[in-house]
Amino acid sequence: MTLVNSAYRLKDNKETRRPFVLAAVMLAMFMGAIEATIISTAMPAIVGDLGGFSLYSWVFSSYLLMNAVTVLIYGKLSDLFGRKPIITTGIIIFLIGSLLCGIAGSMEQLIFFRFIQGLGAGAVMPLATTIVGDIYTKEERAKIQGYLSSVWGISAISGPAIGGLLVEFVSWRYVFWINIPLGLLAIAGLHFFLHENIEKKKPAIDYVGATILTISISTLMFILVEGGVHIAWSSWEAISLILISSAGIVAFILYEKRLDEPMMPFELWKSRSILVANVVSLTTGVMLIGISSFLPAFVQGVMERSATIAGFTLTAMSIGWPIASTAAGRLLLKIGYFKTSLIGGVSLIVGSIFFVTMDPADGPLWAACGSFFIGVGMGLTSTSFIVSIQSNVEWKIRGIATATNMFMRNLGNTVGAALLGGILNSRIQAYIEKNGTEGMNIDTVNLLLDESKRQELSSTVLKTLQEGLTVSLHWVYISVLIFAVISFIFIIFIPRKE
Repeated sequence: MTLVNSAYRLKDNKETRRPFVLAAVMLAMFMGAIEATIISTAMPAIVGDLGGFSLYSWVFSSYLLMNAVTVLIYGKLSDLFGRKPIITTGIIIFLIGSLLCGIAGSMEQLIFFRFIQGLGAGAVMPLATTIVGDIYTKEERAKIQGYLSSVWGISAISGPAIGGLLVEFVSWRYVFWINIPLGLLAIAGLHFFLHENIEKKKPAIDYVGATILTISISTLMFILVEGGVHIAWSSWEAISLILISSAGIVAFILYEKRLDEPMMPFELWKSRSILVANVVSLTTGVMLIGISSFLPAFVQGVMERSATIAGFTLTAMSIGWPIASTAAGRLLLKIGYFKTSLIGGVSLIVGSIFFVTMDPADGPLWAACGSFFIGVGMGLTSTSFIVSIQSNVEWKIRGIATATNMFMRNLGNTVGAALLGGILNSRIQAYIEKNGTEGMNIDTVNLLLDESKRQELSSTVLKTLQEGLTVSLHWVYISVLIFAVISFIFIIFIPRKE
């Protein structure tokens, strides 16, 4: 068997067994990917049990923050010490966080445990993708990366369905505990079948850059979530937080450019194909979190359907995602990166239009159609970008190059959860203040997401809450459409010659 890099050929007379490594990698990716869809379906039940609707988006934001910040550090560590020990460490931390999330007794505890879960998740996705880029040839990567992208689709099929069934018949806590056997199997596969022969280098970890980035993103997330809800946009607190975040981002860019081995190698961005891939990964990350996080709340709270039906609307995304990912591997070889990505960009816009025009009377099928087109767009673009990036860099920087692209998508998820969650909270609060009855506030929406409590609401209160949630989510989906258009515009600038 001929492998791409000598680092994977032999170690102590052991040879890396690619099919088994691929299976372990896909299992690890599935574990991380299913987390995004399975918890979305469970969130209405979690809020109904623990309360704290105003903290709804923080359950996503806390996880995504640590994921986004650590992904670059893990990518750099994997280039220094090898992929295997770093991804294994990440999976172990992720499993510890999953165990703790399942025993959370309050929304605040759940948010803290999600930080731990995100700390480990930062290693899983980028390093799983990087390992495949290492052990397969350039010609093989298009097909194999299509398989990896389809993992997102498969997780979207099983995630909402499993999440809905667990919520209805067992407990929402099992949506976290289900990760544990998956993670242990992935660790075992990597331990027995992936053998590296890496020349370890002296560590040069950019802790200062990581600290600056963490402070900048955390501050930005906080004001995006709380702005217009608990902090007035015109207040000195809001202005100060915006200035701190902006100054931190500028300081991070200037500092990274001075380093020989930066956490974020901006030199990579000089390639137009990599620049476009990273920017569009950011914008599509915002879109993805906007759909997966808030659609179940609409289906359950406004359409009054079960968690299983809410899961079905997200499941439709997976039908398009794996089909598109598989097709992308072939399309890349026939029509190139530009046309493949362009088709994906059009699909993202079509899917977003479905959500913007969605009415409660349309039913779950309309929402499922929008999810399907979003899935097609994500499958085509994500596969194109990963193959393009890994084909343009050499092994010694492939880990950080792949991690940078993952970071941009995670950053999009992070900012998107905060931004769109802030829009949702502020719009609901404004609607309740204008149309609500005495004693009603944003946390009253908790009652809407618990079926038994919803049935006890008066018709007036029920109508007010449902209309408020509908209007608020409409603004969220308008924002998703705007990001879809931005994605399409950037895709136009992908070099045609590739």
